[in-house]
Amino acid sequence: MDADAKKTALRMIPYGIYVLTADDHKGNVGAATVNWVTQASFAPPLVVVGVKADSGAHTVVKGTGKFSLNMLGKDQKGIAFGFFKPAKVEDGKLSGQAFHAGANGTPILDDAIAAVECTVKQVVEMGDHSIVIGEVTDAYVMKPPAGRPDAAILEMKDLGDTVYYGG
Repeated sequence: MDADAKKTALRMIPYGIYVLTADDHKGNVGAATVNWVTQASFAPPLVVVGVKADSGAHTVVKGTGKFSLNMLGKDQKGIAFGFFKPAKVEDGKLSGQAFHAGANGTPILDDAIAAVECTVKQVVEMGDHSIVIGEVTDAYVMKPPAGRPDAAILEMKDLGDTVYYGG
C-alpha cells in the first residue's frame, strides 16, 4: 500500500471535535479530545466513539461503563487543545475548564455548546483505539445553534493546517 495515499485518503474523512469525559468518583477522572465519533442508531440512540486504548479516559470509561461527549463550538479551539494531554482536576476545574456532574455523574463542561451522556453498551478492542458504543441517556444544549446544528461544531480542519488525526 502507498503510505502517502493511505494517509491522504483517510484524512479526507471530516471529523468533529468533542471532549469525552468520565469519572469513577474514586479520584480518577478521564477526559480527552476525541474526533472519531458518529451516531449509529436512532432507536435506541447510539453513538460510536474511538478512544485511544492506552489513555486514562479509556481506563475510566471501561471501568465505569459511562461517559459524556461534550460538543465544542467553532470558537473553542483552546478547549480542544487543552484536552490533548492527560486531564487533571485542580481548583475545582477539569483541565482548566469549569464543569458540573451530569445526571450519570460524568463531567459536563460548562462552556461546551451541547453534551450527551451515555451508558456503554459494548467496547470493541482492536488496534490502538477501542470502539466504544454508548447509548445516549440524556442530552443538553447549552448554546442553541443559530443555523444547522452540524455547522456549529468545531471540526478538525478548524484547528489549523498542521493538525491532523487519522491516516
